[in-house]
Amino acid sequence: MNWKDFLKDKLLTIYLLTFALITIEILLVIYPIGIFIKIYIPTIIFALYILSITIEYHTKRKFYNHTLFILTELEEKYLINELIKETNFSEGKILKEILEQTDKSMIEKVNQYKYLQEDYKEYIELWIHEIKLPIATSKMIVANNKNNVTKSIEEEIDKVENYVEQALFYARSNNVEKDYYIRKNNLETMVNEAIKKNKNILIQEKIKVDIHDLNLEVNTDNKWIIFILNQLIQNSIKYRKQDNNSKIEIYAKRGKENIILYLEDNGIGIKKGEITRVFEKGFTGTNGRILNKKSTGIGLYLSKKLCDKLGIAIELNSEQNEKTEIRLVFPFSSYTNL
Repeated sequence: MNWKDFLKDKLLTIYLLTFALITIEILLVIYPIGIFIKIYIPTIIFALYILSITIEYHTKRKFYNHTLFILTELEEKYLINELIKETNFSEGKILKEILEQTDKSMIEKVNQYKYLQEDYKEYIELWIHEIKLPIATSKMIVANNKNNVTKSIEEEIDKVENYVEQALFYARSNNVEKDYYIRKNNLETMVNEAIKKNKNILIQEKIKVDIHDLNLEVNTDNKWIIFILNQLIQNSIKYRKQDNNSKIEIYAKRGKENIILYLEDNGIGIKKGEITRVFEKGFTGTNGRILNKKSTGIGLYLSKKLCDKLGIAIELNSEQNEKTEIRLVFPFSSYTNL
């Protein structure tokens, strides 16, 4: 608020006051009153009016400037009502009342959508658990009737199972803290479990897997890490070179403050300009658009989101047509932070 704008709001009262002072002065001229009185009365009225609007200006200016300052500094701007000071002028009280009513209405609406979201999430999780039974049954039937046709069917069932698992983890990704259990887990055990999930396609595509130096323990949730590793391995499989020399190497190194798990492949790599965007939701890049039209851009996004929730850093380096390296950094104090 500035003085110029404030005076613009007071123009009507200033015009009316001026008219009243001129009228008073005309009436005073009629009566035989001393010149001092004729000057004093309009002057004191005008001076008191100026004093009153000056005090009003400074009071309101202090209130509104303080409110704007709080709003600028506040990250969650919807909390502004909680920080506004009580004021003694009516406009400030009205503003606070408006904000209180708006805040109340917003909270009610947010709770309504939160309930609907939770209800939908529960349905998705229930549906996922229900769909697991026919998937498991289908895999059992395929296992008991091995031939070229059922082999192809099994590959498609594995894809369906992966998408179902991805949907489940995606549904839970905003509430990881309700579904994890941090304890010491062996890296080699978790890596082997993730490889086991992809053994059929790894064998079929003749992709060599080299794991070593993994007999290390980290503080994390094994279920979530296996899922993340599964997504990373599938990406390596998806973006492999079309030859018989595909390779995935997984190993770990112990540092002073952390343990770093490396996953390297000799696939088609990623364009230099796209590396910083690979963890964005829905980003498929050149490889996803041209080489793999079924890419959703969810795998790496979800992996990054879960790593952030678990206090684990995920980093990626790549050289186009050469290799891609992904690092999971497990700090020794991650379980303490969580």
